Amino acid sequence: MLKGLKIKNIFFILLGSAIFSFGIVHFNMQNNLGEGGFTGITLLFYFLWEWDPAITNIILNVPLFFIGWRFLGKNTFIYTILGTVAVSVFLRIFQTYQFHVALKNDMTLVALFAGVFIGVGLGIIFRFGGTTGGVDIIARLVNKYAGWSMGRTMFLFDFVVITTSVFVILDLVEGMYTLVAVYVGARVIDFLQEGAYSAKGATIISSKSNEIAEKILSSMDRGVTVLDGRGSFSGEKRDVLYCVVARNEIVKLKAIINEIDPHAFVAVTTVHDVLGEGFTLDENKNPIQD
Repeated sequence: MLKGLKIKNIFFILLGSAIFSFGIVHFNMQNNLGEGGFTGITLLFYFLWEWDPAITNIILNVPLFFIGWRFLGKNTFIYTILGTVAVSVFLRIFQTYQFHVALKNDMTLVALFAGVFIGVGLGIIFRFGGTTGGVDIIARLVNKYAGWSMGRTMFLFDFVVITTSVFVILDLVEGMYTLVAVYVGARVIDFLQEGAYSAKGATIISSKSNEIAEKILSSMDRGVTVLDGRGSFSGEKRDVLYCVVARNEIVKLKAIINEIDPHAFVAVTTVHDVLGEGFTLDENKNPIQD
């Protein structure tokens, strides 16, 4: 096994592949619902000629394996092969041992559940360093080099595939429900990718900044950055505090500020990615194990 590969990552990539494949078989395939990306192409072949998605998934992804090897590094490449092969294996298993979900008369639920299962499955795979090949590789490359979220890239690519599917095999209503499923999946992916690290950042302007900073440090064990500020109207110089806390700590932070200075100006924002002591590093600067 290559250096750096983790058993935990392998386990969750397999789990994500199983969840993804379950959604494809039990919601998309059973209800004539399309999908985007290379998965959408495999479903298109399935609906047209009943080609097995488990096989076409592997065939379509072989060329992109070379791109993955060149741009994603060895470990990510291994995780990608694992995810792609696992998806094909689970597609075959769930097609063989599937049960029918009686939702044909409620396509809204079909679209929502398809999006959730696919989004959760792919989100877990991405979260632990893998892909399922196809547009997942393209989305990861765009995220790495252009900064676009994976969900956004996949949605744009998916739109092209779904539009083609509507003209070839899906009717307009099925195409519209497919778009709903893809959109839900993209949002779930972004939540699992960014929301997993979500925290709150507070910008605090107060005449009692020293007291507030000391109280945050002593009561919450959170660091505070002090910035030099100046009012544009009054020209008065004043310290500006910036503090990042976990989502469940924001209520306590507000209580501390209100207790010391009820008239303080506080702006709270959502922080999607947090690195450093107290979040990804402990007090000794060592990585915190998930």
